[in-house]
Amino acid sequence: MMTHTLKEAADLLVSKQASAVELASHYLDRIAAANPALNAFITVDREQTLAMARAADASRAAGQAGPLTGVPIAHKDIFCAEGWRTTCGSKMLDNFVSPYDAHVVAQCKAAGLVTLGRTNMDEFAMGSSNENSAYGVVRNPWDQTAVPGGSSGGSAVAVAARLAPAATATDTGGSIRQPAAFCGVTGLKPTYGVVSRYGMVAYASSLDQGGPLAQTAEDCALLLNVMAGFDARDSTSLEVAKEDYTRELNQPLKGLRIGMPREYFGAGLAADVMSAIEAALAEYRRLGADVVEISLPRTELAIPAYYVIAPAEASSNLSRFDGVRYGHRAAEYENLADMYEKSRAEGFGAEVKRRILTGSYVLSHGYYDAYYLQAQKVRRLLSEDFQAGFAQCDVIAAPAAPTVAWNIGEKSKDPVAMYLADIYTLGVNLAGLPGIAHPVGFGSQGRPVGLQLIGNYFSEARLLNAAHQFQQATDWHRRAPAQ
Repeated sequence: MMTHTLKEAADLLVSKQASAVELASHYLDRIAAANPALNAFITVDREQTLAMARAADASRAAGQAGPLTGVPIAHKDIFCAEGWRTTCGSKMLDNFVSPYDAHVVAQCKAAGLVTLGRTNMDEFAMGSSNENSAYGVVRNPWDQTAVPGGSSGGSAVAVAARLAPAATATDTGGSIRQPAAFCGVTGLKPTYGVVSRYGMVAYASSLDQGGPLAQTAEDCALLLNVMAGFDARDSTSLEVAKEDYTRELNQPLKGLRIGMPREYFGAGLAADVMSAIEAALAEYRRLGADVVEISLPRTELAIPAYYVIAPAEASSNLSRFDGVRYGHRAAEYENLADMYEKSRAEGFGAEVKRRILTGSYVLSHGYYDAYYLQAQKVRRLLSEDFQAGFAQCDVIAAPAAPTVAWNIGEKSKDPVAMYLADIYTLGVNLAGLPGIAHPVGFGSQGRPVGLQLIGNYFSEARLLNAAHQFQQATDWHRRAPAQ
């Protein structure tokens, strides 16, 4: 039972080989055994989970079940869930129990999915390694001395270690695709606006996007069917018809044009990652795809543009956490200003403070035009580069990260080195495009390597089809770390 995918778990329920309570109990037992070492979950509530599972079994007995009713999943601790502690990885929200459901959580509940728990994450989704959580470092199940990637590291580890068949996650600058690559699982960042951000604690509102993490592309398609959809409560939610993202999974890849941007395969890319990706592209060629070289000439501008825009939006979004409207309040203070200062100083971690300070600076009088406005112009240029690329190909292939997962603590004292690790993922968020990462092999020290496929707007079904066809021909996605 422990290696079943989301689809296989659903099939077990349909064939009555297992009940929702039995599935939930199995994963809860695995979490209890493995989480002390991996720290993938912040909150687990066995009674709430089993109550949801019993309700799912009752729905099935009454003939009211949907295709995923009773299947257990984990939720990133950034999505508000009624009755569940929702910390966003921060001491600032340590005691917050949400009185309502995020749109994503409500959609999962409506589909009958059972919540296993709340997964660990970098504080307010700020980080590339999952070392910035107030609840401790998350460890990579392939090598517990390595980071799992961030900020959805807890969700990626939960899937990789088979503590959950699938999990929800969010991607602001690569936070689904990079941990998917580091942990050997499959993760999809949808087109901006496809998944509602209502009830998702905001980091950078023009970049944040929810998406699925699972063992396979097929599972990502099934979970995206649940997560996606218009939501009037989110002004950026796209009012488009609901899709079936499984519809193209079995299409052959003959004639698919895969663009290989020369700027993504030059200096800075580790040899072991390059080797695994070359082998993966050879497999795609064998499946009928054509690989063509393209150029994304302004790729190097993605990092400075992102690290102006994202902190600017973060400094605005996080201003509400002041100990009065939301969040931790200091126990002792002398006056109102002192209360604000001490509450925020005690509630936020170092990386969050760094980004708030950066964002406040670039938005300040006299610097807005020099930094924030210029970054927005660069964002437009990067988007134009992608569109020029898609004139020559159907999807773009890229590494998800320049290296395999690094050692815990290796880059903690050098934020710039950490930011450079996002070079291959940030442009997708700045342009609002969809991207998928899936496992394609292993690099140094047996740590996983992921390939990223980037598509044009609303091409999720094509990306899922490509990754699914690759996974039908290979078994990298079936490999699991030692138990």
